[in-house]
Amino acid sequence: MANDPRFDYALHLADNALVLAQRLGAWVGHAPELEEDLGLANLALDLLGQARLCYAYAAEIEGRGRTEDDFAYFRDEDEFRNCLLCEQPNGDFGHTIARHFYFSAYQQALYTALAAGPDARFAEIAAQGLRETRYHVRYSANWLVRLGDGTAESHARAQAAVDTLWPYVHELFESAAVDRAASAFAPAPESLRSAFERTLEATLAEATLRMPSDDWQPRGGKDGRHSEHLSYLLAEMQSLARAHPGARW
Repeated sequence: MANDPRFDYALHLADNALVLAQRLGAWVGHAPELEEDLGLANLALDLLGQARLCYAYAAEIEGRGRTEDDFAYFRDEDEFRNCLLCEQPNGDFGHTIARHFYFSAYQQALYTALAAGPDARFAEIAAQGLRETRYHVRYSANWLVRLGDGTAESHARAQAAVDTLWPYVHELFESAAVDRAASAFAPAPESLRSAFERTLEATLAEATLRMPSDDWQPRGGKDGRHSEHLSYLLAEMQSLARAHPGARW
């Protein structure tokens, strides 16, 4: 049933993972080192796997025969429920690392709670994803420390990335309609903030970076209101599938 809150929540989790995986995949062939080219690709593959599990669960709940590909390639921008942070452009390497650190630290707190939650399927997906997400936190935190506590240039760029992306973090911890509907089986977003901030504060201190200051706080991604960046991302990601629907490779 499409009105089952588990359906919308599964799409929300899947959309976060898919959109961020697409962003990371754009680094393949362009990362500053070959090792990071492979590293970012592996992070993207982890997220893509998480997205597939959540889309598969959504398809089972809906019961209309739609597939993972249908959800990924044949929905329009306003049907996606990913947070705005995930769709922000890659920018330089420091921006990609800061974005990934913010999201992974949040996702680690979320998956920890979901893995202990009452919905067996979400708990299974979260437990599997948590093992990957812990590595994502370590990977991005290590790079943030290297950049922040490196040269004057790398420090300045890392601080700029942390500051620029900070406004999009607040949406992660605000309850939207999809979160409120899922309250019987998923944690309230605001309950995850303390664990996130402990990870954030420890990493920024080691990286010699200052905590960003609060200013504007954009929101709306969870409700289908996105920045212009998502439309360009989806146009690129979906173009082949829409040009040749039902094609077999």
